[in-house]
Amino acid sequence: MPRFSANLSFLFNEVPFLDRFGEAAHAGFRAVEFAFAYEYRIEELVAQQRAHRLEVVLINAPPGNYEAGDRGLASLPGREREFAASIAKALQYAGALRCPRVHVMAGAVPPQADAAERERRMRTYVRNLRFACAEAASSGITILIEPINPRDMPGYALTTQAQAHAIRTEVGAQNVKVQMDLYHAQIVEGDLTVKLRTYLPHIGHIQIAGVPERHEPDAGEVNYGHIFKLLDELRYDGWVGCEYRPATSTTAGLTWLYRLLDRKPAAAQRAPG
Repeated sequence: MPRFSANLSFLFNEVPFLDRFGEAAHAGFRAVEFAFAYEYRIEELVAQQRAHRLEVVLINAPPGNYEAGDRGLASLPGREREFAASIAKALQYAGALRCPRVHVMAGAVPPQADAAERERRMRTYVRNLRFACAEAASSGITILIEPINPRDMPGYALTTQAQAHAIRTEVGAQNVKVQMDLYHAQIVEGDLTVKLRTYLPHIGHIQIAGVPERHEPDAGEVNYGHIFKLLDELRYDGWVGCEYRPATSTTAGLTWLYRLLDRKPAAAQRAPG
């Protein structure tokens, strides 16, 4: 059975962010991940991680000005210095948290961009990813890129598995992999079994959610029971991030996982990890 991590940007939103570490541990998780927590001091995050004996398995690099529309900086010409600073900050946090993976968001492409502009942005993307990989290599950190569906994030520069793996190949670094969110992949292209069989050696992290509502994975059109058996068959040894929006409360929604593992939701059992 795969190992599951709690995405604290999505789960346990009933409590303030720093309290979510404890809630995840109490629910049985041994690992957590989150997108952005740069408003908190490193010491605050490390204290929560250590207090609850959790692994932090994934964080995102700063995405730029999210409120102003930035969805990452990696493909944005003219903002290379800002991108470099974002990587330095992400690696600082990842190092302190002993987090081995950093997701670097590509950024959005304006709808009016022509083919030449799109090509220019892809060249910038590849250069910036090579820089990020070089910076991360000495710390043993893997840089991840993730295709995201255009319904949830219109204009995002990376949408398909084939596109992501072509970029990965072009970057050519040993420490760049693809983050495969099965929710996004199902919405954009489906055929999840074949894509997992094809790309798994180059997938650095997997995330799940029900489709189409992005609730618990036991609701919707994806047969996650089949997916989890397939991951066992393929000997996937990474983490599966629970990046979904609970339909009601986080704890009530975790019954899908306890049923899957045939365990009760007792903290002492630490079921999901």
